Amino acid sequence: MRGRGDGATLARDYLEALQSQRRLSPATLRNYAHALQLLLSLLQEHPLSSFDGAQARRFIGTLHSRGLSPRTLALTLSAWRGWYRWLVRQHGFKANPLVGLRAPKAKRALPKALSVDATQRLLEGEEGSAASLTRDRAMFELLYSSGLRLGELVALDVDDGRLDLRHAEVTVTGKGSKTRTVPVGAKAREAIKQWIDKRQGIAAPGEKALFVGARGRRISPAVVGERLAAWARRRGLAERVHPHMLRHSFASHVLQSSQDLRAVQEMLGHASISTTQVYTHLDFQALAKVYDAAHPRARKK
Repeated sequence: MRGRGDGATLARDYLEALQSQRRLSPATLRNYAHALQLLLSLLQEHPLSSFDGAQARRFIGTLHSRGLSPRTLALTLSAWRGWYRWLVRQHGFKANPLVGLRAPKAKRALPKALSVDATQRLLEGEEGSAASLTRDRAMFELLYSSGLRLGELVALDVDDGRLDLRHAEVTVTGKGSKTRTVPVGAKAREAIKQWIDKRQGIAAPGEKALFVGARGRRISPAVVGERLAAWARRRGLAERVHPHMLRHSFASHVLQSSQDLRAVQEMLGHASISTTQVYTHLDFQALAKVYDAAHPRARKK
């Protein structure tokens, strides 16, 4: 069994094995190499075989104090764990000291949603008959009306039956190839009808996409984002508005009104209700602001 003196060689051998057996990307291999080098520097002159669980916890604490994020620490631990698993299997090390050790949990960032008033200002703020404005209104109304992901929006076709305005619903295929059908509100239906009337003179021959760009081909996600950000700036919204924010706003506003978490989960296409529960925190934040403003013992003197 080799010790600290051969640590660099063992690290190189392990990375070569990963490259040949698992065909990891160059970026992932660089991250693993950095993590292994980090461990060797922390061990200093101590042999690899002396590394134990107590040391591992101290090392993670040290790296955390240096400002490494929970996500980076989790990747580092994964690299160390995989290396020692390989050392046990290939070089006779007695045990893997990283088994059962977990990185600190990252705080889950709350999704950013617009207020109801800001959403109304955004969607009712553009006037004009230009085809691009008609298309943009239809896209943004649909994103907010039905909680679609950006990829689901741009993938819609005009005549495949998935967008059913008569029955006020749209069927999309989201993450994990999961298909769901969600309602389409009156404002969105009206905007889409106006766009379809103008689309015929813009779309390239044979183009199936519901939403097309200046050249008549399927609009790109980047263009949708740019157009929405421009709308928001023209309406004076302080937030940097992006398409997924309309999905967050849809979920937050429906949940505030209905309190039906399961229904919101179905409409968003979340596999787990725990993913949807993040919107209950947004709802609580809104309530907390009302409380702080209204409660006589909450207001600052």
